[in-house]
Amino acid sequence: KYDIRQTVFSCCGLHQYTSVSLTSNQSVTHNSSLYKKPFVESFEETPLLVAVLTYMGYGILTIFGYLRDFLRQWNIEKCHVAREREEQKDFVPLYQDFENFYTRNLYMRIRDNWNRPICSVPGAKMDLVQRVSYNYNWTFEHTGKVVKDVINMGSYNYLGFAENTGACADAAIEVTQQYGVGVGSTRCEMGNLGIHEELEQLVARFLGVESSMAFGMGFATNSMNIPALTGKGCLILSDELNHASLVLGARLSGSTIRVFKHNNMQSLEKLLRDAIVHGQPRTHRPWKKILIVVEGIYSMEGSIVRLPEIIALKKRYKAYLYLDEAHSIGALGPNGRGVVDYFGLDPKDVDIMMGTFTKSFGAAGGYIGGRKELIDYLRRHSHSALYATSMSPPVAQQIITSMKIIMGEDGATLGADRLRQLSENTTYFRRKLHDMGFIIYGNDDSPVVPMMLYMPAKIGAFGREMMKRNIGTVVVGFPATPIIESRARFCISAAHTSEMLDTVGHSLFAPMGDLRSEHSVVFS
Repeated sequence: KYDIRQTVFSCCGLHQYTSVSLTSNQSVTHNSSLYKKPFVESFEETPLLVAVLTYMGYGILTIFGYLRDFLRQWNIEKCHVAREREEQKDFVPLYQDFENFYTRNLYMRIRDNWNRPICSVPGAKMDLVQRVSYNYNWTFEHTGKVVKDVINMGSYNYLGFAENTGACADAAIEVTQQYGVGVGSTRCEMGNLGIHEELEQLVARFLGVESSMAFGMGFATNSMNIPALTGKGCLILSDELNHASLVLGARLSGSTIRVFKHNNMQSLEKLLRDAIVHGQPRTHRPWKKILIVVEGIYSMEGSIVRLPEIIALKKRYKAYLYLDEAHSIGALGPNGRGVVDYFGLDPKDVDIMMGTFTKSFGAAGGYIGGRKELIDYLRRHSHSALYATSMSPPVAQQIITSMKIIMGEDGATLGADRLRQLSENTTYFRRKLHDMGFIIYGNDDSPVVPMMLYMPAKIGAFGREMMKRNIGTVVVGFPATPIIESRARFCISAAHTSEMLDTVGHSLFAPMGDLRSEHSVVFS
């Protein structure tokens, strides 16, 4: 069942000798001639027994959910759900029936694991506001106490720039005194400050592209710019695990959308061939343009895009490539310049380079980089450029300062040290979990580390047990993941010390032993 072997497959019409990574029931292959170093990812399939028990768990919760709804209907159990007014009975419901049912009876049981109030900088350690619920998580009350020094394993603070002291904070304070906090206008009116142009020039230089444009919101960078790039008569080929902002942007564009299997080059190539052979539905006219949309690091899987192969396919079939580097920019590559830098590729081979400043740079907003003609076009047609308020000046300065540190333009080696520390922490923590026998997903170099929990009851129990040990983690379940693939997600930071990571690793033994977590079959 678990087989390591070498195989041959056809990519871009050329047969290449390939290497593989260990998975369950299948070999994940890649074109080794396009890679300069081994590309190893692990996605162990859910064991059959675990899958059956997980479905049974959801089934039992669903049965009890219907029973509780029946009791609420007859006022036997107190109902905390908002009631519709009589005059609104014929209104179109805001949510589907199943969404309401899931929220009432499944999500509400473990709601205390999310939306915890933070009252400090979300650095390597943070302080949380203590809260309690007396009605099974329908409402919460603050106790007035603060949980101090919680190890933060959930924030996207990859390079540790979430700080309130140091060069970035000092520069942001200085700019706030000069410009203020808000701009109060759009870039095309009275909101175009010199600091915005400085930021865009720096981003273009950092990425190695002709030009770039910055936006105040990362989500809107995708959702509002993709509709400006494609429309009716265009085809978008989207990875099945793309972020919601990419999915929304594709839907708003009016383009035809086809989804290929995650990081599966055979699936993508088949869609490209079909698109060229058959053209548009009914008319069979050629597509106006074909846009491949992928991410650098996938935030729920911890996997890295197979960029060399996608670029080869894109060139062969004359398609365009949109690369979302929200999680990879600053976190991958010897120079911190993302997945393009990680694979040693030419930035010019990526038509549209997108990323956010919310993760590695400790700020907010997003960017798009590429050819000057592309950026000039977006300045005239993007909804984010025309209608959104400009980025806050202190936020822009935070990005500028942190980016210069990464580039080494601060006259020190702090940026290189943080990049090296993040890589070492990622390798150390992944190896530690693997040696302990836990099932972890993703690429060996990805700072996003998903650890599988599977069972619905384990989601809440794991989060609560880790909080008892002063460790803040993110637990994820359906609908954010497939129903049988619930998980805990750790985000590694350069600010983490080896002692912190050891504490997390040692703390896993007790809760996971109590919860009888499934260990990796490979480990066994």
